[in-house]
Amino acid sequence: MRILFGFLLVLAVEISAHAQQIEKYNLGFETIKDKQDLPDGWFKWGNYTLNSISPGHTSKSAAKITATEAGGSFGSIVYRVPANYTGKTIKLQGYIKTENVTDGHAGLLLRIDKKDKSLAFDNMQQRPVKGTTDWKMYETTLPYPGDADAIYVGGILSGKGQAWFDEFVVTIDGNDIQTLKEVEKIVPKADLDREFDKGSGISLAELSAKQIDDLSLLARLWGFLKYHHPQIAKGNYNWDYELFRFLPKYLKANNAKDRDDLLVSWIQSLGPILDCKDCPSPPSNPYLKADMAWVDAQDDKLKNVLKHVYTNRNTSDHYYIDLTKGIGNPIFKKEEAYSALSYPDDGFRLLSLYRYWNIINYFFPYKYVTDKNWSTVLTEYLPLFIQASDELAYEKVTLKLIAEVHDTHANLRGAADKIQVWKGMHGPIMRTQFIGEQLVISEFLNEELRQQSGLAVGDIIHRINDVPIDRIIEERLPYYPASNRTTQLYAMSNDLLRSDKPTITIVYSSIDNIQHTKTLQLYTPNELKAFVSPKITPPASYTMLDNNIGYITLKTIKQEDIPQLKKAFKNSKGIIIDIRNYPSSFVPFTLGSFFVSGSSPFVKFTIGDISNPGYFTLSESLAITNKDEHYSGPVVVLVNEQSISQSEYTAMAFRAGVNTTIIGSTTAGADGNVSSLSLPGGLQTAISGIGIYYPDGKATQRIGIVPDIEVKPTVLGIRAGKDEVLEKAIEFIQSK
Repeated sequence: MRILFGFLLVLAVEISAHAQQIEKYNLGFETIKDKQDLPDGWFKWGNYTLNSISPGHTSKSAAKITATEAGGSFGSIVYRVPANYTGKTIKLQGYIKTENVTDGHAGLLLRIDKKDKSLAFDNMQQRPVKGTTDWKMYETTLPYPGDADAIYVGGILSGKGQAWFDEFVVTIDGNDIQTLKEVEKIVPKADLDREFDKGSGISLAELSAKQIDDLSLLARLWGFLKYHHPQIAKGNYNWDYELFRFLPKYLKANNAKDRDDLLVSWIQSLGPILDCKDCPSPPSNPYLKADMAWVDAQDDKLKNVLKHVYTNRNTSDHYYIDLTKGIGNPIFKKEEAYSALSYPDDGFRLLSLYRYWNIINYFFPYKYVTDKNWSTVLTEYLPLFIQASDELAYEKVTLKLIAEVHDTHANLRGAADKIQVWKGMHGPIMRTQFIGEQLVISEFLNEELRQQSGLAVGDIIHRINDVPIDRIIEERLPYYPASNRTTQLYAMSNDLLRSDKPTITIVYSSIDNIQHTKTLQLYTPNELKAFVSPKITPPASYTMLDNNIGYITLKTIKQEDIPQLKKAFKNSKGIIIDIRNYPSSFVPFTLGSFFVSGSSPFVKFTIGDISNPGYFTLSESLAITNKDEHYSGPVVVLVNEQSISQSEYTAMAFRAGVNTTIIGSTTAGADGNVSSLSLPGGLQTAISGIGIYYPDGKATQRIGIVPDIEVKPTVLGIRAGKDEVLEKAIEFIQSK
């Protein structure tokens, strides 16, 4: 009996152990079916070579990606997990080993999708694994969107080399999905409404002045209800498609009374609004407040209905809008791109304007610094959107609208392919930049072709196809969204020599100051890629210049560099920090603390409010602290128009140092975490999602980081190969 009991006990343990080894998802790469190159359930993205290898990290198998000799952009091994879970955050952990990874990186890949559209994504590009490394665990964490339908996990390799991946673990709110219970998600009614997926059925003829006024009012009311009405906030209505249902009868209204009666009936048809007993009052001292004057301007019946909605507005989770946890920039949810409609019809083009205008109206922290009153922008663009006669016209008018907010974070991406064709699909073998308002050749991509061209760095281009540069600038300026003119010119500079033809004619002058005419050969993108000289190894993130002056470039900075450079530069005569680039790592605090004594405030934020759309409140100051010995020498920070967003934020942090001087020229003037959004036609754009201010309340948007000493490149300096801004910084430190 004892023998039998012992046998049964051993058998039970073996069965239990076997059961524990059977996992719902093959994230450990262990299950490989016969005649399969990849572990079961895994598949390939990209064009690199993928296979399973043995042994793995501590297991019998792992996945391997090898860059192909023929070239390619990347390779990824991917596994799809159904998003049948609830939670707030999702984490992917996994082991990576690399060999000779150069010109790219290896990393974990985590992507959360809905209907093949990415809702959240990370591939560790900002935290790259490079070179040759042994097995090490890495992780990435993303917000977990509640409306996701697919989770993609994987390993990725770009550039050259090989990478191995093993023992992946996915957790949601700390719970392993291998054992986490799946849930049946409640689908909002709005998600089930697909009536107008193939077109709105709306046709708008040339608009009369009355129709423009009526459609302007509808735009305001539609956006107001979208962000305030509790039934819409719950996802009970596809608010895009409700617009299409309402428009036909609205456009038939003969007078203001009929129009208002229709609007009141529409609002009442959305369902009862319960009294809101805990609706928070608007902030008593907001930095920005919602514009409600248009509501007060309505006749009593409509005004009272709108005020009832406002008084009892939504104050909880919202179907269309959220704020990023711990930061506060808006997340624009459920904003369908309608990518199948490359040229949206009249109704969808109107929706595009309505959506964008209201996002800016309620959730853009810098609406008050646009050149035009935002209300007049609405009436100006209504006929322009309706008159957009083809895909290019629609993309151009959308780009012009985006440019009205004067935010360098804003641009047109996604399916905006016609804009690229319009700019020209042939380009030059050189790069150009504006020195003041002069277009100057700054670099050649290929030395042999430079010699053939007969042109030189520092040559000034005066005319293109017989059109003066100043006229081209003014014609193109409306299509280059940016916070200030300097940044617009920077964005425009390398587009002006593009053409739809393989040659253009330029008038230029060289060092002799005599104008010459030349036919300039242009090339397709593939030809240019073939001509570009091999990449030069990126510069070290820090080095000691002559005269005991330390130099740091944030373009290649890594967190592990900071303790080393602090030690190396501790007794230097001064330190130059070059932020004429985008930082490769976030260092305002880790490096900035080296330059402050005690605690030094450097920034305040304005944050939007879902419970009070349109309101923004100013935060308390955020400070950099240092409990250790600070650097006592002069610190010079270099900036220019390429310094944007994180670069500007970092410059603000360094400016809080005890002995910091900023040298250079106007920065991009776009700071604050970026919020992306979609527009009909598959278009994508973004805005600065929070406001960034100095502790004294001074703004940075459109203004940028104002240098203490202004130094700009000159044509003579470019011809001589000088870095005049860096030279001024060295001169400044030597004078101390």
